[in-house]
Amino acid sequence: MNNDVLIPDTGSEEVSSKGQTQLAQPQQQSLRDAVEQAMENYFRHLDGQMVTEVYDMVLSEIEAPMLEVVMKYTRHNQTRAAQLLGLNRGTLRKKLKRYGLL
Repeated sequence: MNNDVLIPDTGSEEVSSKGQTQLAQPQQQSLRDAVEQAMENYFRHLDGQMVTEVYDMVLSEIEAPMLEVVMKYTRHNQTRAAQLLGLNRGTLRKKLKRYGLL
């Protein structure tokens, strides 16, 4: 079973063809590749600064928007959202409160 999640690359580059400017077709990128690219970009731009708790930072950056989208998808039905995510409903409520989504 392939678990790659594909997301569209929203960066649209202009391509010139015979004097005409066209937008390049968006390409799809796996969620894994998007996270890898974002992390590499993050570390590249640190400019020697010390950082800690990167794991928690990344989880909160990913978890909050994921929960928002899932809640919209389930029309804010916490039971359905918990089932979809594979979480206990109490755990979902705790996470929703943490991110101010409840």
